[in-house]
Amino acid sequence: MMRMKPIFKKAPLIRHVLLAAFLLAGLLPTILITTLAFYEARTALVAEIKHDMQTRAAATADEIDRMMFERLQNVASWSQLEIMQDIRIGDVDKRLSKFLNDLKSSYRDVYVNLYVIDNNSTVIASSDSRMLGVSIAPSTPWLRTRLPQGEIYLAALTDNKLPLSAEITDSLEGGRIGTLVAIFNWQQIISILEKNVSGKGAAALFDSNKQKLAMMPNWLEDPQSKKIQASSTAHGYQGFRGFSWQVSISQHKSETLKPVRHMGDIFKWMLAATVLLATIIAIPVASSITKPLAKLTAFANNFIREPSAASPPVGGPAEIHVLSKAFDKMISDLEQSKANLTRAAKLAVAGEMAAAMSHEVRTPLGILRSSAQVLLRESGLTEEGREVCGFIIRETERLNKLVSTLIDSARPRLPEFIDTDISELGSQAVAMLRLQAEKKNITLVSKIDTPAIAACDREQITQVLLNLLLNAIQVLNDGGQILLQVHRAGDYVLISVADNGPGIPMEQREQVFDPFYTQRAGGIGLGLAVVKQIVMAHQGRISVYTSDMGGAEFKVDLPISGGVS
Repeated sequence: MMRMKPIFKKAPLIRHVLLAAFLLAGLLPTILITTLAFYEARTALVAEIKHDMQTRAAATADEIDRMMFERLQNVASWSQLEIMQDIRIGDVDKRLSKFLNDLKSSYRDVYVNLYVIDNNSTVIASSDSRMLGVSIAPSTPWLRTRLPQGEIYLAALTDNKLPLSAEITDSLEGGRIGTLVAIFNWQQIISILEKNVSGKGAAALFDSNKQKLAMMPNWLEDPQSKKIQASSTAHGYQGFRGFSWQVSISQHKSETLKPVRHMGDIFKWMLAATVLLATIIAIPVASSITKPLAKLTAFANNFIREPSAASPPVGGPAEIHVLSKAFDKMISDLEQSKANLTRAAKLAVAGEMAAAMSHEVRTPLGILRSSAQVLLRESGLTEEGREVCGFIIRETERLNKLVSTLIDSARPRLPEFIDTDISELGSQAVAMLRLQAEKKNITLVSKIDTPAIAACDREQITQVLLNLLLNAIQVLNDGGQILLQVHRAGDYVLISVADNGPGIPMEQREQVFDPFYTQRAGGIGLGLAVVKQIVMAHQGRISVYTSDMGGAEFKVDLPISGGVS
């Protein structure tokens, strides 16, 4: 037969095992704690950054809406001013042009140009005099919105310039007489984006079709790049409903998570320091434990080869000292243990012989009982002979019961679990013993709830009920009372047998279930032992108390699932 090679050529030394255990005990919690702390801090930081970016994106979107509302409101309000009516006379005195130039100057860099065109698309007034008389083809509106002052048109955005226009209506005759155009400096929007981004972050503005309207130079275009991004959609400002533009703010993860990486480096140094410190501490501690163990091992090896009266070595931690004392006691008890082992072996053989003989006893007992019954049928048998035959029959029955009880207690049968109504078994047990109780003038009462289903061995639980009731009947005197109760409580079926007899003293309640323990004359002390054996085989509990009637009360708790775990 091929012998398997051991995984390790030599078993590891205990000091090496202890050293590894100390290191693991120190490192595993540290690694787990630092890893959890690192990821918790990282998650919290990323969530805080996203929340901050989301807040800034929403604030930026609101500010852009506010900026656009003010520009649209400017154009709508200016188009309704009285001075705009100068368009009817072609602004011959340049009063409107001067007004437009003053407006542009007052708003500084907000507007690139302000001009008015007539219905022939000719510029008749402008903040830039070079545009006067220039013909400008009407542009197709990109967006439009309505304010209380009127409708505003937005042309396409080109070269960071956003044309805003509003029609000028004749205040006398009605109808459109021209158009006011304000070229909004789109760099104002980009400045808002830059103002609301910190560090190396970036921001961009998209229209409702996800087309870029404005972005910072360092905006991350690659969707696969490692970044953290937050977006917010503009919802308008006051009466202006907005254009559903979206502001997105992003930051590189490498830049954002620098504090987390720094914290990770600190944790690595902490782990290295923990390893070093644990090693420095573990080596002397392991030695202080292994040296006394080595001495004790050497003593044990020598004792096996050459037994002596010398005591084991002592020293080291308290546990090693206790181990030495235990080893010393083991040596002193060795001879006694040998004697006990020999005695136990002899008792085991005697027990086997008694079990075999108990079966052989039944045959002569049956013959004696049958012979006595035959003699009783003889017509010439004297009264004294009949009395002797009665003694023989009763004693053989008692011995047969004793043999049966001994066999049951020595080799109990495993229960067969079947769903059974314990209430029905209780009623049957009361019915079987009622006549026997009435002979002693004992009142046998049952209080049974139906149904009380549990998985159990029907025959064995019937034996439990009969034994408990018989035990009470045998103890009670004339006029006694017995109460049997069966009911379901949660996951258990509860059985109670109470009487008004002398009861069981507190100091004897643990012993009543021991085999051959009895305080009743003529008893053999196996009934309650068998009951407890059966209850325990059903994973149940049995206890004895003082009943409300002043006597003893035996309580049995049987799980409804029986012995099935």
